[in-house]
Amino acid sequence: MQGKISREYKSGLLNKAALTAAGVGLLATLGLIGSASAEDYPSRTITLVSPYSAGGDADLAARNFAAAAQKALNQTMIVVDKTGASGVVGSAFVVGAAPDGYTLLLARTGSQSILPAIQPSKTRYTWDQYTFIGTLELNPYGCLVNADSPYHTFKELVAAIKTKGKAMNYGTAGVLTTNDMGPRLLFKILNLTDQKPTEIPYRGTGDTVQSLLAKQTDFSCGSLGSFISFVQAGKLRALIVTTPKRIKEMPDVPTARELGFEGMEGVVGWSGVFGPPGMPADVVKKLANAMQVVAKDPAWQAGTARTGSVPYVLSPEKTKEFAQKQYEVYRSLGESLGIIEKKP
Repeated sequence: MQGKISREYKSGLLNKAALTAAGVGLLATLGLIGSASAEDYPSRTITLVSPYSAGGDADLAARNFAAAAQKALNQTMIVVDKTGASGVVGSAFVVGAAPDGYTLLLARTGSQSILPAIQPSKTRYTWDQYTFIGTLELNPYGCLVNADSPYHTFKELVAAIKTKGKAMNYGTAGVLTTNDMGPRLLFKILNLTDQKPTEIPYRGTGDTVQSLLAKQTDFSCGSLGSFISFVQAGKLRALIVTTPKRIKEMPDVPTARELGFEGMEGVVGWSGVFGPPGMPADVVKKLANAMQVVAKDPAWQAGTARTGSVPYVLSPEKTKEFAQKQYEVYRSLGESLGIIEKKP
């Protein structure tokens, strides 16, 4: 019956209120809510759903976390990539999963903040519908081109965007992801209207990176984790980072502030671990405690550093506050860009 609820949810046959009432009510009737407790949790494999494609920021963060978490929990944790609809497919799957702690979500900015803020009808879940367990990391953001690109500086890229417009294209991990919001914000700063480069949406950042490597797209903007190794290998060229200071992994890349584009600093990536609504408090506590152990794990710290990310592990309560602020940031940004979904 739980599988039926999940399928109905994903097909749009149940709205959020109906899902909550039907799913939680049925589980309570069957006595399943509260059956999972910290006393014997976890007694079997935990699935961590990554809502974007393999090789992307979410996938890298998920696998790095899973490797450390299974040591902290003394139980296997596997990563499953459930891609599609800019992260909605995987995110919706977790919302509809049993709240027993055995199905978790690698939460990301696009699927948990941007889409619920700007296009809520697409998600059918809200930013606060999840059980908040903890944040993991913050991801520096930037814009890049292929190493063979004629654009050697950000100003050269901007000049080309202004003159070539739609003749240029850029890759994203899907509409209303951070890969998408950064260019949208840039085009607004540049006062572009109809003559904007053409967006090529992919299923995840990993696919976006491959398109840039294959020279199928002119540029891409996004969290730098998926791009850094290719920059260091000389295959991609980073032109700008949105952090207030230059990042140590790419010390020669100027900041948005240095280049006079400080307005770009509003876009940043992050990862977290969320669960389905209604998880038992003692299971949440055990997972949150495990995340604090993970935060001190040298292997996890090294893996996080390799992607250029910054450790940022918060408690469940602080994570909810952070998620709300992120939702509000993108709601405000969406309003300024005029892209908030209009009610029918």
